[in-house]
Amino acid sequence: MAKEKQEAEKKQKLQWHPAFAAALEMELLENKDDLEFEREHNLNRKPLLIDCLVIKKKKDVVIKNEIGKFFRKYNIIEYKSARDSLSIDDVAKTQGYAHLYKAYGESVNAIKFDEVAAILIRESKPIGLFKYFEENKYTVSNPYRGIYYIESGLKFPTQIIVGKELTHENHEWFNLLSDKVTKQEMARAIEYSRKVRNKNERELIDAIFEVSALANKNVVEELKMGDEDMCQALMEIMKPEIEEVVNTAVLQERKETTERVERETTERVERETTERVTERAIKVAVKSLRRFNMSDLNIKMTLMEDYNLSEEEALSYLK
Repeated sequence: MAKEKQEAEKKQKLQWHPAFAAALEMELLENKDDLEFEREHNLNRKPLLIDCLVIKKKKDVVIKNEIGKFFRKYNIIEYKSARDSLSIDDVAKTQGYAHLYKAYGESVNAIKFDEVAAILIRESKPIGLFKYFEENKYTVSNPYRGIYYIESGLKFPTQIIVGKELTHENHEWFNLLSDKVTKQEMARAIEYSRKVRNKNERELIDAIFEVSALANKNVVEELKMGDEDMCQALMEIMKPEIEEVVNTAVLQERKETTERVERETTERVERETTERVTERAIKVAVKSLRRFNMSDLNIKMTLMEDYNLSEEEALSYLK
């Protein structure tokens, strides 16, 4: 039970957002020249950050990916990881971001209301949110698997994407943003990544795998054991992560070694100092006792009792 809790906490700490931003770019790769991506776009000088802002450069350009068909000119995207909730308040917050983005145009009404859209993404369907839509008579359509349009009830056009429901063939990168990736999904993505030569695309894929592989360790281990070529490909993909782990381990070992040496040195110095002080104290005690004409036999017994010495050690001070 404790191990399961530890694994859950570890997965919760994974940095899903950078992987999501990379997956979004990979999903829309066919239109990369038509889109501009801004990660964590600042709305103003205060700490208000949009997870991702995608700007459609030309109004009449057709986005091929199903997710992008909904896009307006300015697309404000909020991503929720596997363990984040998605409620009507999150929808309201994203609408608020859209209002602020429109308001911060370079001049009055520079950004039109119908040029801004809000997109929210979550791995599993937020049942409570869709129940709210139903109870409050919002119009919701489902043009593609895993993709929902909220067509009434909100100021800005809103799209909700449910990762689990997306088709595997069309959205393999979003499918990797989960801790329940199948062996086949991971293998297919790895095979694709081995053929990629473009540096920017390579970096995007690495960012996705860095998180997905950590969240799906069992799947990765199975792939390593089953195929030598696959193992080699995984090692190449995870190279930055492996190097970071190794470097962290080396630094930790160095730190522990330094602390141990310092501790042992301190302990040794303290021990040697204590021994020297004790030795001088015993010698002074012997001189003092002899001034009182105490016999060596009595002095020996006193040293043994007061300083916890053996008979041999006590006699060495009487020479």
